[in-house]
Amino acid sequence: MQRFGIDIGGTGMKAAPVDLATGDLTAERMRIDTPQPATPERVAEVAAALVGHHGWTGPVGVCMPSVVMHGVVRSAANIDDSWVGIDADTLFTDVIGAPVHVLNDADAAGQAEMTWGAGADRRGVVLCLTFGTGIGSALFVDGVLVPNTELGHVELDGADAELAAAARARKAHNLSWSEWGERVNRYLRHVAFIVSPDLIILGGGASKRAHKWLPQIDVDCDVEIAALENNAGIAGAALHAPAH
Repeated sequence: MQRFGIDIGGTGMKAAPVDLATGDLTAERMRIDTPQPATPERVAEVAAALVGHHGWTGPVGVCMPSVVMHGVVRSAANIDDSWVGIDADTLFTDVIGAPVHVLNDADAAGQAEMTWGAGADRRGVVLCLTFGTGIGSALFVDGVLVPNTELGHVELDGADAELAAAARARKAHNLSWSEWGERVNRYLRHVAFIVSPDLIILGGGASKRAHKWLPQIDVDCDVEIAALENNAGIAGAALHAPAH
């Protein structure tokens, strides 16, 4: 069985059909820059273009950098503030012309890792973190998602943690991979103190170069690199596409 997944980020929107048995993309993913400003109407138009590019006509799952409760957007990180209060399920369904369900991007990536990747069959508390434009988090207890945790926005040293430790911060502050890894490690120790995980899964764009910064990580729990790397959002979004 296949479903279609769209991963909306602060800088790019990526999409592909996904095999729900394996989590593999069944066609080459398509990427389009996220429109600026990233208003609901403009983002929905790009989403429709991504679906059209693949000739997809079935259900679609969408993930985005927002708290999403029952299909309604409650926060807007790295997208336009006009998203807040939008019924995203209805908006995308109307524009794409197929049933759509929307969820938080890190929750989607985490669900993919728990289904097909580094967290498969893991019990206890598992924390999935994505490092990209910001820091996304997904928390699982015995495989069950606790949605919309937003642990990338905890306060660390008097500021939003992702300002110091997101992948974007490495370039913004001209840090070496080692220096950035030290920041990530400080952040990981902080969130590990809050939720006491058995396993932390590290994903997002920075996971593709994990060998450059993973040696700096030293926390008191298991640590794994996301198996699906930067396709986890697409796969997890597809997993949450409506059944019909």
